[in-house]
Amino acid sequence: MSNEAKTIISGGTCVTTSGTYEADVIIDGETIVALGDGTAFDADERIDASGLLVMPGFVDPHVHIDDSASIDSYATATAAAALGGVTTILDFAWQTENNDLKNEPRPLMEGIARKNEKASEMGAYVDYGLHGGLTVEDSDVIEELGSAVEAGVTSFKMFTAYDFGVSNGFIRRALDRIADLDAVGVFHAEDDDICQDLVSEFRDQGNTNPTWYPKSRPDYAEAMAVDDILRLATETGAKYYGVHTSCRKSAETVADYIGDGSQVRAETCTHYTTLDNSVYKRQGNLPLIAPPIRRPDDVEAVLEHLQAGVLSVVSTDHAPHYREDKQTEWWNSPYGAGSLQVSVPIFHDTAVKEGDFSHQDLVKLMSANPARTFGMSEKGSLNPGTDADVVLFNPSESCIITEQNDASKQDFSLYEGREVTGRVEKTFVRGEMIVDDGELVGTADHGVFVERECPDWSR
Repeated sequence: MSNEAKTIISGGTCVTTSGTYEADVIIDGETIVALGDGTAFDADERIDASGLLVMPGFVDPHVHIDDSASIDSYATATAAAALGGVTTILDFAWQTENNDLKNEPRPLMEGIARKNEKASEMGAYVDYGLHGGLTVEDSDVIEELGSAVEAGVTSFKMFTAYDFGVSNGFIRRALDRIADLDAVGVFHAEDDDICQDLVSEFRDQGNTNPTWYPKSRPDYAEAMAVDDILRLATETGAKYYGVHTSCRKSAETVADYIGDGSQVRAETCTHYTTLDNSVYKRQGNLPLIAPPIRRPDDVEAVLEHLQAGVLSVVSTDHAPHYREDKQTEWWNSPYGAGSLQVSVPIFHDTAVKEGDFSHQDLVKLMSANPARTFGMSEKGSLNPGTDADVVLFNPSESCIITEQNDASKQDFSLYEGREVTGRVEKTFVRGEMIVDDGELVGTADHGVFVERECPDWSR
């Protein structure tokens, strides 16, 4: 190995899933080439990380960009990601443009090409991959799944709710093919009949206050749909990944199926670990997210199931909107909110500083596990030979969250005015410094598309 390096990060405390230790991170080109004593290397740049945690870049596998659920462009979303220490994101490629059923269905591969074109046009500060989105019950799309896997898109999302939800019959056929390909089925699971009936009932009763919203999408509706899809995944032998687990009932349903864990994975989101349904009284329509933010007991439940390993990933479900667009009857308001830039500090403050989680847990849940779950072997670790995605994190510095400091287009924050402890100081993506002292210094042409492998969940 050459004794020349591009960058050496020294003096910090490296954090991995197995522990913390003092070591220098030696980077050459886009790759971590060694961990250890950097004094023997000649480097173009030496960075003093004294007093900071040196972590692998965070990986968010659940991000919406430039579609019906998101006003962000690739440039604005990935800027927010970089400022928040997130070095790789997974977005969605839909069968219809913008995931809007008013648009004509098209081949899934065209949807994948469109998102890659958008990323090239707008620019991306961090690396990105794609899930395929199956939202139209078209047999042709199932035939396309093999081509998508060859293109590095190895996971496919389906909904059981909304007008783009698909039937259990279609899901069964899709899971059969997903199992053959050794790919991953990704699911938004809520029983649509229950939710739509409750919305109609509450609307007809004149219950216009947004505090009625979480009652319209109850925890049992989520658990019912999770149970249905997990049964189908079990019967077909497909890998199941459940997005945004929000409550005790659905987490316990996952636990019932998880067995040895080889074919079942599930995430929760930052907001479900730290906010409860009192936000609807305080903030009105702004926290309208599906599934809803739930009761304090559900907050405790998702944290318990993260510690137990039933839930293995913390994502954002980043889906930003303008405040003005949210100001309508709660049943007509768009769902979603953005949090890419603040997710890591929020979860650090909630789970590590104030809770029972460790910094190793932070790395596991927000970096290593999502990378491993979705077939990104070059991401999510500080191992030599992997991509030099590195975050320098100050675990003791406090800051006040405000939407004015957010690079996302969203003009509100669910955490507005909240003081949190934990700050991203520097972010490196494949060896390039993108954020320095909490400010963007990189360019929006650095991020590249990540072609993913079909993951091995047996390890």
